[in-house]
Amino acid sequence: MSAKQVKIKLIRSPIGRNPRHQATVYALGLRKMNRERVHSLTPAVAGMIKQVEYMLEVKEVN
Repeated sequence: MSAKQVKIKLIRSPIGRNPRHQATVYALGLRKMNRERVHSLTPAVAGMIKQVEYMLEVKEVN
């Protein structure tokens, strides 16, 4: 069984935010506003999303 896939979109700027949150956004591969990335929903990625969910839009991919 394959892991669930999620599409993550950066909807708020990380400028002026907590430096750890900025680093988390960059680690997710989101460098610019309105960019999207698809990731497998592993425990590590889920934790990163939870930490900065106020800056992201997350959708499940089929």
